[in-house]
Amino acid sequence: MRVLQITAGAASMYCGSCIRDNNLAREMRALGHDVTLVPLYTPTLTDEENVAGERVFFGGISIYLQQKSGLFRKLPRFVDKLWDSPTVIRAATSRSIQTSPKDLGDLTVSTLEGREGVLRKEFNKLLEWVESEPRPDLIVLPYTLLISLAKPLRDALQRPVVCSLQGEDLFFEGLQEPWRTRCLNLVRSKIGDVDLFLPVSEFYERLMASYLDIPRSKMEVLPLGISFDGYEPVEKPLVSPLRIGYFARIAPEKGLHVLAEAFQLVQRELPDAVLEVAGYLDNKAYLATCQRIAPFVYHGTVDREAKQRFLARMDVLSVPSPYADPKGTYLLEAMAAGTPFVQPNHGAFPEIARKTGGGVLVSAAEPEPIAEELIALGRNRGRLRELAARGLAGVHREYGLRASAERAVGVYERVAGLAKVASA
Repeated sequence: MRVLQITAGAASMYCGSCIRDNNLAREMRALGHDVTLVPLYTPTLTDEENVAGERVFFGGISIYLQQKSGLFRKLPRFVDKLWDSPTVIRAATSRSIQTSPKDLGDLTVSTLEGREGVLRKEFNKLLEWVESEPRPDLIVLPYTLLISLAKPLRDALQRPVVCSLQGEDLFFEGLQEPWRTRCLNLVRSKIGDVDLFLPVSEFYERLMASYLDIPRSKMEVLPLGISFDGYEPVEKPLVSPLRIGYFARIAPEKGLHVLAEAFQLVQRELPDAVLEVAGYLDNKAYLATCQRIAPFVYHGTVDREAKQRFLARMDVLSVPSPYADPKGTYLLEAMAAGTPFVQPNHGAFPEIARKTGGGVLVSAAEPEPIAEELIALGRNRGRLRELAARGLAGVHREYGLRASAERAVGVYERVAGLAKVASA
């Protein structure tokens, strides 16, 4: 089948959503399907082969200028090409990109207003391009922040639209008023433009049904899947300092401060324990605050090979996110590296633990229960090994990229009506 998949770049940040979009598209291509992956905002950054197209629509520089000034909404398109170039966008966003919801309320509203808003020129550019390309059987949107694309794409191509649900509530909740309410109302008004929503977990299906008023009949869970290439679990010694790892974005919603406080308590009982941290740095001041709470080594943003080595070295991973994370990809990656986890009992973590058996859940994203479990595991290395073995088997059984892609193909074909035609 032929699929048009939209994704959204995040400049120099390894973004979980665009990595997932890229890997799913790549694996579907490996299964013999024609998938065109179209980046919006910036070129995408992934830690595996990048299969996204080179041309970027809704270029981050263009939409910012058009949002701020009516002059740029009227400029001829040949002028837009100056700052729509992927090279220019990469240079402008080489260090960071403004993704804080509190600063993007007006731009988010404009995007959700679609062709009726100030960004109509960008919508028209994309629509003209897709109409010049081979017609897809199905269109895939990465999240509801881009739901305004559903109707114009469906009308132009006369093809169904599906939309992933993979963590956008965190962004919406970070918006200031009146932007938050306006954005949510705009999204809810466009739910009927999408044929099927695809949450990444059972938890997120339940949450988004109430949060965005999406009928459960219009949702189907499409679980995450990761590639196991390059993961080489190693057997950890039964007697050695407990090595605790954190691998996620360095931001308050991921809970590094909670883990730092927990590590203080761990060191009282296991003084030789160590904490090591890796992940994209969102906020230097926040990192400094966490390092004042407890000493740890920060390895920075790491590529795929360094990530795999980092995770394999750890005895246990903990990312005690106060936010109810709907994905938890870092847990899947840790288990693939032979490392179990300790997580709060919310978000997607309970279903990951249930399906894999590769970790322990605690009552809350608070230092005391996290520390208590880390201490218990540090004193019982045999249990750590058992969890690691169960997690390794479980993640291969439940969360492989090939199985995820095959399931996606089945869902897409059903929505597009191809499976029925093929069997007729």
